[in-house]
Amino acid sequence: MADTTRTATLTIDGQSYELPIHSPTAGPDVIDITKLYAKAGVFTHDPGFTSTSSCESAITYIDGDKGELMHRGYPIDQLAEKSHYLEVCYLLLYGELPSAAELEQFETTITRHTMIHEQMHNFFRGFRRDAHPMATMVGVVGAMSAFYHDSTDINDERQREIASHRLIAKMPTIAAMAYKYSIGQPFVYPRNDLDYASNFLRMCFAVPAEEYVVDPVLARAMDRIFTLHADHEQNASTSTVRLASSSGANPFACIAAGIACLWGPAHGGANQACLEMLKEIGTPDRIPEFIARAKDKNDPFRLMGFGHRVYKNFDPRATVMKQSADEVLDLLGVENNPLLQIAKELERIAVNDEYFIEKKLFPNVDFYSGIILEAMGFPTSMFTPIFAVSRTVGWISQWKEQLADPAMKIGRPRQLYMGETLRDYVEIENR
Repeated sequence: MADTTRTATLTIDGQSYELPIHSPTAGPDVIDITKLYAKAGVFTHDPGFTSTSSCESAITYIDGDKGELMHRGYPIDQLAEKSHYLEVCYLLLYGELPSAAELEQFETTITRHTMIHEQMHNFFRGFRRDAHPMATMVGVVGAMSAFYHDSTDINDERQREIASHRLIAKMPTIAAMAYKYSIGQPFVYPRNDLDYASNFLRMCFAVPAEEYVVDPVLARAMDRIFTLHADHEQNASTSTVRLASSSGANPFACIAAGIACLWGPAHGGANQACLEMLKEIGTPDRIPEFIARAKDKNDPFRLMGFGHRVYKNFDPRATVMKQSADEVLDLLGVENNPLLQIAKELERIAVNDEYFIEKKLFPNVDFYSGIILEAMGFPTSMFTPIFAVSRTVGWISQWKEQLADPAMKIGRPRQLYMGETLRDYVEIENR
């Protein structure tokens, strides 16, 4: 952390305490309260950690007011437009864009790690057929530590590297197998002659009875979904991975913890919630009714997929995702899909409605990614697993960065205790 002579003064009951102020390369200054309890005997209170910096990081920067998202300094719209997912993976993991030779070697490594241990197939069959794919993924990813003993030592740099490659490579295979198992179809093995996104689509939709050829438009859209969700700074699931990692847990357990957190509808389930909202609306002619409900403060209904907790003007990922959504819908059409008809009409109305413009309720990345995945034929239960596939590299990058940080210590949040004070135990016959 950069040295600084600037300080903030905290006064408690007439006693003043000097706290260091650190200036980042971008973003607001940070008051360092590390020694506050030792000096003043008090904690700070920040539910949701909305005003608290939990770590020092050089991976992703977000400015919600300006609508900026950068990976290692590169704007997300440039990466989504000019790059592709595995190149972004390399950037997140190693800090720089790869040379042609480095990228080729990295892609080969990932491609050669896509198969999972054959015994893990039996693990899938231990789940009920109607198990949610995310439930299956939490179990299977956590169980990887039982199959890959040579990459669980977090103090061995080479083992950390192998675990990183394995997780990025095998996550699409695991997600696709979870999907296939849930619909009663045989597992489809990965192929080394396909790119990352095409391979995933084939593993999800191919069947042994006929040849499956991935449409390049769909593969490009899938790759963009992966790219746009690769990392998003210290969000709930990333913070969960870091907290699990702080205890010294193995990488597979840490990523399984991230998947479990991502499952929540307020986080990774947002695009699933968006599609379920479209189902609730039912038909395009009912949109004005639901628009009116969204404007009614006394109505609990909310338009999912509009606005964003972090971005206050627009979601920089949404512009690129809308382009992909339009390409996919042009390819596949919306004539026979009522949900997509509702989505297109809702988008048209919302972006021109003064209320939504004033409240900055713009269509976000979840709205457009949900549309794309629905058009491709994915059930809503697969939306969050796909998010987990793409976010894996972000979790791993943050995990690796944390382990290399000399300031790392086990996470131990404090609390504002409001329970009973000391009291004596009362024998049961006297209660």
